[in-house]
Amino acid sequence: MPPLVQLVDVSRSYGSVAPVRALRGVDLEVDSGELVSVVGASGSGKTTLLNIIGCLDRPTTGSYRLDGVDADSLSDSRRAGLRSRLLGFVFQSFHLLSYRTVLENVMLAEVYGRREWAGRAERARNALAAVGIEDRADTVPTRLSGGQRQRVAIARAIVNQPRMLLCDEPTGNLDSVTAAGILELLGGLYEAGLTVIVITHDPGVAEWSQRQVRLVDGRIGSDR
Repeated sequence: MPPLVQLVDVSRSYGSVAPVRALRGVDLEVDSGELVSVVGASGSGKTTLLNIIGCLDRPTTGSYRLDGVDADSLSDSRRAGLRSRLLGFVFQSFHLLSYRTVLENVMLAEVYGRREWAGRAERARNALAAVGIEDRADTVPTRLSGGQRQRVAIARAIVNQPRMLLCDEPTGNLDSVTAAGILELLGGLYEAGLTVIVITHDPGVAEWSQRQVRLVDGRIGSDR
């Protein structure tokens, strides 16, 4: 079985006159069922790496295969389809719609994923139950705490039953106690079989993960 994530000699540059090299010759494989943190200082290339793994950006050079599929060779629409089938995203800033209820925010993920309408509300409620916030389904996000909003964001990320969850600083806006609860939740999803990649600058979050990949100036400095 091929790795779920396979990057070979991946580089990413921005600009043409004096290009900025965000990634430099990155080789990385992640198997199904791993819990990986990608850690590094600001500007080390963490977000760029996440964007490539998430099919939100393309390498300048090198190759990227997602679940054995050459993602670089696909059209934008086919990459979007691959992304919606295999990946869920969790962001530091939650990205919830303030004028929609919690349930509607989670259901929107199925709209973008083009899943059938039948059963959509039930699947969203099940996702909310999985993260322990089903009792706030009819509340708007502005009435929730930061930790509750992140739980809603995680429910939205898992409602389509992805193979892998990509988390960009998921505890960055949370106090330590709330952050610990979110890590416990993500750990439970990992133990249930979900592949989880977490971008972080927090050494504590990195130590919590099964495997740590450290980026230094766009290169992998260590992988343990």
